[in-house]
Amino acid sequence: MLGLVVGGTAIAGAAVAAGYQAMWPTARWYGRTFTGLPAGSKQLALTYDDGPNDPHTLHLLEVLSRHQVHATFFLIGQYVRQRPDIVREIANAGHVIGNHTFTHPLLAVQSSAEIRNQLVDCRAALRDVIGEPSRLFRPPFGGRRPAVLRISRKLGLETILWNAAGFDWEAPPAAVIEQKVSKQIRGGNVILLHDGGHKGMGADRSQTVRATDNLLQRYLNEGYEFVTIPEMMGKAASNPVPSAGS
Repeated sequence: MLGLVVGGTAIAGAAVAAGYQAMWPTARWYGRTFTGLPAGSKQLALTYDDGPNDPHTLHLLEVLSRHQVHATFFLIGQYVRQRPDIVREIANAGHVIGNHTFTHPLLAVQSSAEIRNQLVDCRAALRDVIGEPSRLFRPPFGGRRPAVLRISRKLGLETILWNAAGFDWEAPPAAVIEQKVSKQIRGGNVILLHDGGHKGMGADRSQTVRATDNLLQRYLNEGYEFVTIPEMMGKAASNPVPSAGS
């Protein structure tokens, strides 16, 4: 009986650990992803998921333009098809666009065929609108398993997660979003926010827009530089973290 209890506890613990690794953005069991630079960097990267979204993506573009900052937008393919005009606005303003699947499923529980279809269909939508596919990919909810990362690599995609989040998907007040982000800032952060909602076009992201304005004012005044994900990844490549014993 004791052996059954111990064995059951071990299995349960392994299941919890596997679930953690599948969903926690900085977990690395299932493969390499990019989540930012070492703490202490003066670079920060704003990233936005689930767009394009009318009208809040456009309002966000106005805020970013006012601060002369570029961000990275991970777009859902079906909304790219619905609002190609907003996607062109994002690209024309100099922001970076990433692949966030076509319909926003939890990829960790999808078949390999469905994972590939989601990425390929979103890539095609982006290519049709902006003339080129994105090389960046963010899995919905951060959910992944080895097959997700393997398929994305075969498609030439870099998987991007995050190490700071505003927890803004339920549209809390801007002050709450700002507070949650600020508690996580250590420098070198990839910050997750949302300009859209995966359940449908028109999600209210006015509080995220307001929080973005305030966060930009604060951290620009503190000497931080806001960069796109490719710019931050270039910094990481040119300044690799020393390995143990080096």
